[in-house]
Parts: sequence; structure tokens; C-alpha cells
Amino acid sequence: MESCAACGRNDVSLKACKACKMVKYCGVDCQVAHRSKHKKACREKARELFDAKLFAQPPRREDCPICCLPMLFHSGYSECTYMQCCGKFVCRGCIVSLRRPVCPFCNTPASKSTEEGVKKLLDRIERFNDPEAINMLAGHYRFGRKGFNIDYSKAVELYRRACELGSAQAHHNLGNCYLNGEGVEMYKKKAAHHWQIAAMMGHEISRSNLGSFELERDNFDRGMKHHMIAAKCGYDQSLEAVKKGFRFGFVTKDEFESTLRAHKNSRDEMRSEQRDKAMAMKFGPHT
Repeated sequence: MESCAACGRNDVSLKACKACKMVKYCGVDCQVAHRSKHKKACREKARELFDAKLFAQPPRREDCPICCLPMLFHSGYSECTYMQCCGKFVCRGCIVSLRRPVCPFCNTPASKSTEEGVKKLLDRIERFNDPEAINMLAGHYRFGRKGFNIDYSKAVELYRRACELGSAQAHHNLGNCYLNGEGVEMYKKKAAHHWQIAAMMGHEISRSNLGSFELERDNFDRGMKHHMIAAKCGYDQSLEAVKKGFRFGFVTKDEFESTLRAHKNSRDEMRSEQRDKAMAMKFGPHT
């Protein structure tokens, strides 16, 4: 029978330690009293549990709603585009193949001006509180796009709002703000925190950033784990990092070969003739 780790009582309702889940207490007073004895083991177990989540298999990549082929999760705007009219991410191949200036998903005509595109974006935020639209608006303030003046503080405010609504891209971007000191104090550990959240949601660039973050601190095993996960999801930059890791002995032959195979399979799954044509054309974003 389970009992309180501090007082030993087993005749009352017990609650597990939220951090490590290893021990249970009958109340807050017992938990506080036992803290000094439990602190070290709790931190070690909590770190172990967090790493299990961090290095777990990432979620399946999002499919294009038109061709139903997977896209890189980060939607990094090089291979797919956010449609401000309907809130869908559509691959560039489907946009190019349509050959008409309309949204491939909802058939809404493309914006004829920057002002019209911004109006669509603001309307989507007001009506649906869409985290990806909020993230995009934050980018406009951060980089001074679409007629907006650069305002890092406003950008950070919007990124945080989008993060609360569950946007992996917003966590990635907010992490970059902490890395560069844009609108917030430069704080690399805070940057890594947001990259970790994004990586666990399947964001390959954040995963790659974490790999570089760990390598800078000589944590070669953790750094290479991150890069191998990102590379297996199809992220080319992390594959190059894994190749270097193999040359310097931080990646085993079996790990290297399995990463190469998984990377090729991921890229093959995402490839189509339409997408190849779109990338060759360097097709610009549909707004």
C-alpha cells in the first residue's frame, strides 16, 4: 500500500510529486518538509522524464490539403505558404500548378494589394484568433514587412500570444528573439526553452537549433541526437551536421546509415513533380 513519503500515512488521499512522479504526499506540509531529502533525486528523475519526451519520435508531418503529400512541419515558408483567407498551409507545388491567382483550397482570389492582404490577416485574427495568423503578424512587426514599422516589443507580445494558442512556429520565432535580443533581453537558455517546445511539436529547424546549442556547450551526444532527429524528418541542414559528426566520431556508422536512409525516405515522401517545378521557379508567397 502506498504511503506518504514524509509522514508514512496511508489512510488518506495521496498526491504524486508533480515533477518526478516517484513519491506521493498527503499534503503540502509534508511535501515541504520532505523537500531537502527528495530534492536531488527529484531533479534527476524530472530531467530523465523530460529528456524522454524531448528525444521521442516527433509528430507526423502536416499534409498539404490539396495533394495530400507531407510537408516539413516548420512550414518554413520555403516549401509551403500560409493562406490568409482560410488559414491552411498549402505546398508551393499546388499553388504553382493551379495557374490562377486564387487560393487552391477555398478558391478566394489572391490579394490585389499589400493593404488587402493585411486586411485579410487582421480579419482572420479578429474572427478566429488564429495562432498562425498572429505569428505572421508578429513577423511583420519584427521585420518591418507589409508597411509595418519595426516594433520588436509588439512582435514579442504577438509571438507570446501565438505560443499560448499552440503555434510551434511562434515558439521557434520567440526563441530566435531571445537568441538575438530582439524585444527581450538576450537569453540563450530561454531561447532553447522555446525551441524545445517547438521541437517536441515537430519543428525541424528548432530541433536543429537545439543541436547546435548543445554542440556549442560540448554536449556532443545530445547535440547529435537532435540533429539526427531533424535529419530523419527531412531537414537538410541537420543532415550536414550529422555528416560532420560522423567524420569526427560523434555518430556511429549504424546511426549515420539509418539517418541517411530516413532522410531520403522523408524527402521522397514530400517530393512531387509539381513541387520540383515550384522550387525551381523560386515561387514567391501567395498573399
